[in-house]
Order: sequence, then structure tokens, then C-alpha cells
Amino acid sequence: MRTKLRFEFKLSVFLIFFTLSLQSMQAQNSEITGTVTTTEGKPIPFVNVILKGTSTGTSADMDGNYAISAPADGTLVFSYIGYATREIAINGQTEINVNLAEDLAALDEVVVVGYGTQQKKDLTSAVSVVDSEQISKRQTTTVAESLQGLASGVNVRGGGQPGQEARIEIRGLKNLQGSNPLYVIDGLVTTANRDFNPNDIESIQILKDAAAAAIYGSRAANGVIIITTKKGKQGPLKVTVSSKMSITDIPRYDLASQEEFVRLNNMAYDNGGVPRQELDLSVNTDWQEEVFRTGLIQDQNVSFSGGGENSSYFISGNYFGNKGTVISTDFDRISFRVNSSGEKGIFSIGENLALSNAKTDEIGGSDGFRGNPFFDVVRLFPTIPVYDEDNPGGYGYGKSGVANVFAANPVALANLIDQESENFRIRGNVWAEIDPFPWLNYRFNFGYETSFDEYLYLRREGNWTLNQPYEPSFTNQNRAQSETILFENTLTFKKEFGKHNLSLLVGTTYQKNKYEQINGLKRNLLINPNTGEYFDVLDLGDQAQVGGFRNESLLLSYLGRLEYNFDDRYLLNAVLRRDGSSRFSDANKWSNFPSVSLGWRLSNESFFNSETISDLKLRASYGELGSGNIGNYEYQGFINTFGAIVLGDGQTLYPSATQVRLANSELRWETLKQTNIGFDMGLLDNKLQLTGDYFIAKTEDVLFGFPILLSTGNDGGNPISNAATVENRGFELSASYTEQVNDDFNFNASVNFTRLRNELVSLGNGLNESIQGNTITKSGEPVGMWYVLQTDGLFQSQEEINNYTNSEGDVIQPNALPGDIRFKDVNDDGQITNADKTVVSSPWPDFEMGFNASAEYKNFDFSMNWIGSFGAEIYNGFRSVVDRFDDDSNYRAGIQPWTPENPNTDFPRIVRGTTLNSRGDSDRWLEDGSFIRLKYVGIGYNIPESAIKSIGFDKARISLSAQNIITITDYQGLDPEFSNPNIFQRGVDFGSYPNVQNYSLGVEIGF
Repeated sequence: MRTKLRFEFKLSVFLIFFTLSLQSMQAQNSEITGTVTTTEGKPIPFVNVILKGTSTGTSADMDGNYAISAPADGTLVFSYIGYATREIAINGQTEINVNLAEDLAALDEVVVVGYGTQQKKDLTSAVSVVDSEQISKRQTTTVAESLQGLASGVNVRGGGQPGQEARIEIRGLKNLQGSNPLYVIDGLVTTANRDFNPNDIESIQILKDAAAAAIYGSRAANGVIIITTKKGKQGPLKVTVSSKMSITDIPRYDLASQEEFVRLNNMAYDNGGVPRQELDLSVNTDWQEEVFRTGLIQDQNVSFSGGGENSSYFISGNYFGNKGTVISTDFDRISFRVNSSGEKGIFSIGENLALSNAKTDEIGGSDGFRGNPFFDVVRLFPTIPVYDEDNPGGYGYGKSGVANVFAANPVALANLIDQESENFRIRGNVWAEIDPFPWLNYRFNFGYETSFDEYLYLRREGNWTLNQPYEPSFTNQNRAQSETILFENTLTFKKEFGKHNLSLLVGTTYQKNKYEQINGLKRNLLINPNTGEYFDVLDLGDQAQVGGFRNESLLLSYLGRLEYNFDDRYLLNAVLRRDGSSRFSDANKWSNFPSVSLGWRLSNESFFNSETISDLKLRASYGELGSGNIGNYEYQGFINTFGAIVLGDGQTLYPSATQVRLANSELRWETLKQTNIGFDMGLLDNKLQLTGDYFIAKTEDVLFGFPILLSTGNDGGNPISNAATVENRGFELSASYTEQVNDDFNFNASVNFTRLRNELVSLGNGLNESIQGNTITKSGEPVGMWYVLQTDGLFQSQEEINNYTNSEGDVIQPNALPGDIRFKDVNDDGQITNADKTVVSSPWPDFEMGFNASAEYKNFDFSMNWIGSFGAEIYNGFRSVVDRFDDDSNYRAGIQPWTPENPNTDFPRIVRGTTLNSRGDSDRWLEDGSFIRLKYVGIGYNIPESAIKSIGFDKARISLSAQNIITITDYQGLDPEFSNPNIFQRGVDFGSYPNVQNYSLGVEIGF
């Protein structure tokens, strides 16, 4: 109740403020008209024209023309980004033509760097700035997806599942847990997850190296993404409404039809000497057609903004709905934002408030790979019906001797299981500043975030797979709340002393996180006799189970930053942050994270004289960052208090407790040490911009839980330790070119290139290597290298089999037959075993790139974005299922297996019941994952103001765009741009949701 009252009070205060800011001013008595131009006489569109001392104002049109009602003795203020503000007294004039001069200081881009700003030209560390217009163009659920290909050193992998959050890595692998970067939104340390509205973004800065991110200390080891949301600007109320509708389609497998499937299946059974299945030839099911569908995305957004001389406001509302391309998958989000600020004398105050409610509907169960639609549609036979009244629940899925398959029927899962999660989030901050002197600023920031989460899992009676045991209906539900409180105090000193420019910032931060959950389960749910629907209320069942937990953590920090600029030639930036976390014991709670960076602007030296190079700056930095990305109580033992023991002659039952998980009380921060050397260069009057960086980043004392034997007494997870050391080396290059050809036409293009190599320096804990699945991680090599058997073609005759011997003359594969795969005997022991496995390739790309281009001609504009990744090897899980034949599934269309009549093929003979040609641990399933993709292409048209002015609009735009419509690759899976969160098996594509093709129509109006 108190939370609700606080919200209602805050909303009431805002509405009062909003109403007062829009109240009409004193009556005007004349109309002033005119044109705003540059000093060269070119019109400047959309210039703000304000009657000084009031909130009355207007904006110039596309040709710089304006009209405003004002008193004869008033003063007009003309302002626009990139131009010096100008005030002109009316003095009874009815026509005032104005020219504005370029403001060179304003033209220097300002970059948010954490607890402050810097001009981009003065940066001494690696920071990427992403244009918010590039973000708004794409149809994405989260911010991370929108960043793909727009900045060097930033790797993004997403997918087409509604509500799926993309995985993002900044400058490669920093540890062994694959953590996302730190997000800071309007000064609030938070997440930019699926319940954040990307339409609200004003600017994005990506802090990539340790020197740039050091101000955030222990939370910045994986990089920092700073997001500033939109604010109101001085002028009258502006309303912007946008609507975007998108049709989505999913790539599909090329699978065998019924006739081809039957022929291949019978061949495999015959070759294996196994009686054929009695396939139901009366059924011909296209499982992809039953499970996949055309999706629909709608993104509706409205915003209100404006402000007076001393205050501003921005309000937005958004609905985002995604009907997924897989049945029973949906995502819906409703969000609302209010940003406002005001100032009076030396005092200023503001707030940023965001509310959102996100709901996700997912398909699938927890039965291993069964329940993943991208596996099930290829494992189910076309001879299996979707519905079968003979089975519990009425769905078809397989039958012994008729369809020996253990895949799950996705249609059954969609109808027998409801899996929904809903999240209502409130986040925002209130800040206040005092400037007692022009050179001194104090800022207080209070941030608050809370999330109310609900999860529902409802299982109806019925089966979805062969030989499935009976399970009664049940519902599993939980309710959870998270809460984050942030207090920050900073003091900033800025002063110029002749050629010396000095800035000093000191501050403290306090952050408290809390998460608590309650959960319950009941079975044998009641059914509504009128509708046949199950009651999902927890009190309408039996066999109740309840549980719950609560976690809390604290982070206390002290920070300081020194910036020094001498004569705009020599630049120094030094940062020190000290963090203390409750996640570590008292002995290891605190750690320091320093950094220093230097810059030298050669182009401002007296000896530098170049007509080609407009600006040249060299940069070098070193910094240390930390990470405490572990559970809240990892350094403490886990006790199970639910045990019991029988003692005494009377066999009395006593309660007992035992430690079930080993703990490491010596846990300490993992530390990232990064060196960066770079340059920034502008050529041809800064039309061409070049940025390059080379970096070495080493993470020591990496926190990770390696598996240990249960015989140690450990249970419930692997204990964390500071063990491994990981190193990244990389090179980044970005280039952009902008050209204003004439008044009607301009264009720009940019390209970014990233080359990374990660290396596991050591595993620690006395380990030499770690093998997971088909990958190996060992010292001196990148993480998760492919460790498999090597194939060497097919045996064409019995003579070839007999002649395939080791150095001792032993036949290596005596049980093989013509048409079988020949494997390399690496250790020359005369047999094929796991000892013959070797490192064959890497899942990491050699380099990645992005290319972006846009152009404007009169009222038309065009833009596109390409991404590319080259050199990575991918494990094709799809082919490892449909091409193996020792198990039952559908098959790839058009395969030509080896037969005596068809020996000229690379596909082995197909055999049911033996793994000889289907081993999953061979390089047969590895493919080149290189690709080039047209990530986005779009065209827009701005309707001339003359055509819309009569209906009250000052802006109207129509756009058409498409995403993921062209992919150039040799990979035979659905999507080479898939996401696997397992660091050790990141190159394994096992049923990953592919990116969808997206075709969008957008409309935007403003008035």
C-alpha cells in the first residue's frame, strides 16, 4: 500500500508541474514572421523560437520560416543545436530575419563517461558512441540487439524467440561465466533487458577499455553501456506518434518428404539387419507447417515533450507485442516514462521514472532436448499424425514398431503445458545539483528499482512422447520481488588556469540489492465441468509443496577522477575506485581499481602542418577492473536442516543438519588488467574519421566452479574458487566518411573491424585441461576448442579396409564395411578410441566487421547495415541428428548415401542400430560458420510540410524496412548467427532459435 501511495503522490506532483508548465501566458498583440538562416544564407529548419521569459514558442519549418505571436516590447530567443543562441528585441517589428553562427563549442560532441561528461575530442580511452537513430530504425526487443554491427569490439548474438535477450560481449571473453556488461541508464545502475523501451534512448556510449570503465570499478569488468534517455527541450509542447508493424518469418529446414523418408528409413533398417518399421503410409505430416507460423510484431509509441526557460519534461508510452513464429510463443510489453527537470538559480533538480509490464509465453518442457521445437520437428516422422485418439491426451508422437521415435509433439506441448512469466518493473532516479560557484558542483542521486515477478507452469493430463509415464495435472507457481536502492554523492571541481584545464571528481556510492521468492506446487487440479479448463489457483489441488528464499547484498564504493588538459595538446585522466562487497568475507571484502590514460593531440603542435590531416590524437591507457559475479553467500557453507536420524533403544527420530555444499572462505575479487593503445584521426576537414585500438586484457583469479567428485561430500553445485587466468588480445579499427554534396543530397558510410584472440593462460586448481562435450579448454589455447575424431573419407572396398593399418601392421577398423567412414588413428595404436581425439579447429571467429551506410536526397532517405563474421567453426546439431541414421528421425532432403551402385559420394552408407557412421564426437559435424548478413535495410519518405500543415502536422514520415533478408554462408544449419550461452560450447548449435526475417512498415507524425 505504501508503494502505491508513494507512486500516486509522485504522479500527482508531476501532473501539477506539467499543467503549470503549459498554462497560457499573457495575451499577445502582434504576429512576428521571418526566416532563420546560416551566415551563408542557407535556411536552418526546426530552429526553436521562444518568447523570452515565457514558455510560448514555435519552431521554424523546413525552409527556416517561422511565425509567432508576441508583444511589441518582447524579446525573441533563437536556438538550435550546433549554432550559437541569439536574442533579438522586437521593438514593434513584425518581420525579423535572423542568421545564426555555428557554435564551435557545441559542435564538439559531448560523451557521457560515468558521473560526468567529456568532449569526444578530449577522450583518452576507448569509447564508442552509437547514434540513437540507428537504434530506433531496427525492430528489436532489447537494446543489445540494436547494437549489432554498429561498434567495433562489440559482439552481439540474439535469436528470434519472443522476449529473448541477446548475449553481448565487449572485447571478447573476460571470464568463464559469460556475464553481460554493466548498464547505466540515466545514472541508475540497472539492466536494459526486455522490459526497457529502446524508443526512449537519446544516446548510447560504450566504455570498452579499463580506463574508460574504471569509474564503475568492480562491476565494469565486462564493459559498460551508458544509456541516456530523451529529455524535453525548451519550446512549446511537441507530440510525436509512431507506429511500426512487422511481419516475421522463420527459416525452415529442408527435410525429406514422406516418400523419400520411407525409402531411406527402410534402407537403414535393411542395412542394419533389423526388421523394418510398419510405417503408417496413410499419414503425411509436415511438422514444420504445424509448428511454425508467420509472426507479427507491433511497436506503438507516443511521446510528449517541451519546456520553458528553466524546466523541461518528456513523457512517453509504448506498446510492444510479438506474436512469435513458433506456436504458443508470445511477448507483450507496456511501458511508460516520465523525465522532468527544473532549475532555479544555483539549484536544479530532476527525475527519471519508468514503469513497464512484460509478459512472455513460452513453449516446451524440461525433458532434455525434447520440448525444443527446432529439434522435435526434425525428429518426428512425416508418418506420425498430429492427433491420435489412442494416446493419452489425444496427440500423436510415436508407437513401438510403427514409429520408434522419442521426440515430443510440439502441438501437444503447446496445448498441454502453459508456461508464462510476467514482470512489472518500476525504476528511476531523482537527482539534485547545487552550483555554489561556477567551478564547483555537488550532485546527489537516489536510484530505486523494484520488480514484481510472476511465473506459472501448468501441466494438463496427457502425453507428448513415446513411453511417457503417467503424470497427474499440476501447477507450479512462484511470486518474487527484487529491489535495488542506490545512493550517490559526487563533488566536481572544474577550473581553467590559462592553458591549464583541471577537473576533479570525488564521490561515494551505496547500493543494496534484495531478492525474495515464494513458490508452491499442487497436483490433481480441478477441472471446470462447463469449459473443460483446468483451475490454476493453488488451493484447487492436493499434495501441496511450498518453498521460498531471500537474498541480500551490499556494495559500498569510494571513487575519484582527475582530468587534466594542457593547451588542448596534452591530456591526462586518472581514476581510483575502492569497492567493498558483502559477497566476500571480511578478509577479502575490499579491493582497489585504479586506471590512468594519456592523450597527445599532435595536430595542435606547432610543428604539425598537414592539409590532409585535420586532427590527430594518440592515446594510451592502463586500468584494472574487478568482478564479484558470484552468488550472495558463496563463501559460506550451505546447511541442509531437513535431515533426521534415529538414535537410542527407543529408536527415537531426531532432527539433524548437515553441510551439503563445500564452501571457499578465501574467495576474492577477480581482476581484469587491461592495456590499450589507440589513435583518433580526422582527415579532409574531418569528413573522414579513423579510430584504431590495440589492447591486451588479462583477467586473473577468475571466479568459477569446476566440477568435483561427489565423494568429497559436496552436493548442490560446484564450489567457486579463484583459479583460472584468461587473456584477450585484440585490434579494432573504425572508419566513417560524411559528405554534404549539395542542399539536396548527403551521405555517410562507416565500417568497423574487430580481431580478437582469447587464451586460457592457466586453469588453476591443479588442472591441466577441462573437457566438456566435444570441446577442450587447456592452457595456452582459446577456450572451448573443438576436440574430436578426424574423418578421412570413406572406405570404397574391403581391400581398403584391410590395407588401413598402423605402423605395426594392425588393421585399424576391422569391423568396417565398404561405405563406412575412415577415422584417423592419431596415436598409431591400431584402434579408434578417445585417445585419437585432437584439437582440430576453433569456435571463435578470426575477425568480425560491420558496414553501415545512409543517404538523404530531398525528402527521401536510405540506410543499410551489414555484419560479417569469418573463420569460426560451428557444430551443426541439426545435421548430427538427421544425418546419423543409427537412431530414428526425419532426414535431410536430397542426400545420396553410399551404395555399391553410388560410390562417388561423401555421405556414408546408412545403417540402423550402429554408431559406426554416426559418432557425435567427430569432425563430420563441424562446418565453416563464416557469414555476411544484411542486418537491416530501409527507405523513408518525409512528407513535405506544405502538404500536412493544413491538418496541423509539422512532421509526417513513412518508412519501409527489412531485417535479416540476405545471408551469405556455407553453413547448412538454420542460422550461423545463433547464440549459445555456454562459454565452453559456444560454437554448438543445438536447437538454437534462429533470427527471423522481418518486414516492417512504419508511420511517424509530429505536431
